Amino acid sequence: MEVSGIISAIIIGLIIGALGRLFAPGKQNISLIVTIIVGILAAFLGAWIVPSDDGFSILTLIVQLVLAVIGVIIAAQLLGRSRRRA
Repeated sequence: MEVSGIISAIIIGLIIGALGRLFAPGKQNISLIVTIIVGILAAFLGAWIVPSDDGFSILTLIVQLVLAVIGVIIAAQLLGRSRRRA
Protein backbone atom coordinates (compact mmCIF):
# COMPACT_ATOMS: atom_id res chain seq x y z
CA MET A 1 0.00 0.00 0.00
CA GLU A 2 1.35 3.40 -0.99
CA VAL A 3 1.34 6.55 1.13
CA SER A 4 -1.63 7.98 -0.76
CA GLY A 5 -3.54 4.76 -0.08
CA ILE A 6 -2.79 5.00 3.62
CA ILE A 7 -3.87 8.64 3.76
CA SER A 8 -7.10 7.90 1.90
CA ALA A 9 -7.79 4.93 4.21
CA ILE A 10 -7.39 7.21 7.23
CA ILE A 11 -9.76 9.81 5.76
CA ILE A 12 -12.29 7.11 4.80
CA GLY A 13 -11.81 5.66 8.29
CA LEU A 14 -12.81 8.94 9.90
CA ILE A 15 -16.03 8.99 7.90
CA ILE A 16 -16.68 5.26 8.35
CA GLY A 17 -16.19 5.55 12.13
CA ALA A 18 -18.71 8.37 12.37
CA LEU A 19 -21.22 6.45 10.25
CA GLY A 20 -20.60 3.29 12.27
CA ARG A 21 -21.42 5.17 15.44
CA LEU A 22 -24.52 6.65 13.80
CA PHE A 23 -25.83 3.24 12.69
CA ALA A 24 -24.94 1.37 15.89
CA PRO A 25 -28.01 0.83 18.06
CA GLY A 26 -28.29 2.49 21.44
CA LYS A 27 -26.05 5.01 23.12
CA GLN A 28 -22.31 4.49 22.80
CA ASN A 29 -20.31 5.69 25.76
CA ILE A 30 -17.02 5.99 23.84
CA SER A 31 -14.90 8.99 22.96
CA LEU A 32 -14.45 10.50 19.53
CA ILE A 33 -10.87 9.23 19.43
CA VAL A 34 -12.03 5.63 19.95
CA THR A 35 -14.65 6.10 17.23
CA ILE A 36 -12.00 7.36 14.82
CA ILE A 37 -9.63 4.50 15.64
CA VAL A 38 -12.41 1.95 15.11
CA GLY A 39 -13.25 3.59 11.78
CA ILE A 40 -9.64 3.55 10.60
CA LEU A 41 -9.25 -0.11 11.58
CA ALA A 42 -12.53 -0.94 9.80
CA ALA A 43 -11.34 0.90 6.68
CA PHE A 44 -8.04 -1.00 6.56
CA LEU A 45 -9.65 -4.35 7.35
CA GLY A 46 -12.47 -3.84 4.85
CA ALA A 47 -10.01 -2.90 2.11
CA TRP A 48 -8.01 -6.02 2.93
CA ILE A 49 -11.08 -8.31 2.92
CA VAL A 50 -12.57 -6.89 -0.31
CA PRO A 51 -9.73 -5.45 -2.40
CA SER A 52 -10.62 -3.13 -5.25
CA ASP A 53 -8.70 -2.83 -8.51
CA ASP A 54 -9.77 0.72 -9.31
CA GLY A 55 -9.41 2.09 -5.77
CA PHE A 56 -13.14 2.46 -5.05
CA SER A 57 -15.82 -0.16 -4.62
CA ILE A 58 -19.29 0.08 -3.14
CA LEU A 59 -18.91 -3.46 -1.80
CA THR A 60 -15.70 -2.48 0.01
CA LEU A 61 -17.44 0.56 1.47
CA ILE A 62 -20.36 -1.55 2.71
CA VAL A 63 -18.01 -4.09 4.31
CA GLN A 64 -16.08 -1.24 5.98
CA LEU A 65 -19.31 0.25 7.32
CA VAL A 66 -20.51 -3.09 8.71
CA LEU A 67 -17.12 -3.65 10.36
CA ALA A 68 -17.25 -0.14 11.86
CA VAL A 69 -20.71 -0.74 13.32
CA ILE A 70 -19.54 -4.03 14.85
CA GLY A 71 -16.37 -2.34 16.13
CA VAL A 72 -18.28 0.55 17.71
CA ILE A 73 -20.65 -1.87 19.43
CA ILE A 74 -17.75 -3.93 20.80
CA ALA A 75 -15.82 -0.85 21.91
CA ALA A 76 -18.90 0.61 23.61
CA GLN A 77 -19.48 -2.64 25.51
CA LEU A 78 -15.84 -3.02 26.56
CA LEU A 79 -15.20 0.59 27.48
CA GLY A 80 -18.67 1.15 28.88
CA ARG A 81 -18.19 -1.63 31.42
CA SER A 82 -14.77 -0.39 32.50
CA ARG A 83 -16.06 3.14 33.00
CA ARG A 84 -19.03 1.95 35.06
CA ARG A 85 -16.78 0.08 37.51
CA ALA A 86 -14.55 3.05 38.21
